[in-house]
Amino acid sequence: QVQLVESGGGLVQAGGSLRLSCAASGRTFIHIMGWFRQAPGKEREFVAAINWSGGSTYNADSLKGRFIISRDNAKNTVYLQMNSLKPEDTAVYYCAASPGTGIATAQAQYNAWGQGTQVTVSS
Repeated sequence: QVQLVESGGGLVQAGGSLRLSCAASGRTFIHIMGWFRQAPGKEREFVAAINWSGGSTYNADSLKGRFIISRDNAKNTVYLQMNSLKPEDTAVYYCAASPGTGIATAQAQYNAWGQGTQVTVSS
């Protein structure tokens, strides 16, 4: 069983940056790591994913150019660098792990989730 712990959330002004971290532990048989977010009153949506071994990445089209996913295999940690933040980026951000072999964008493809970290962007 994989355990995921997110950190790095907080309050930031519009235009600012934050870097979220997700540390994985336990049985780390992971091929894909992803980030999702859920804003108040909205469904959880895909943000970005990365292939654990190869470093291939995929971003939601609406976030390309602002959000960058990366990983440090030595630390079993995945990061989400968020730049030029907007108030509409306010959400709880979750990391997730998938045993699949291809980039996964659907929640159902992930079988382990972190507890989430709150990101609030003020205008």
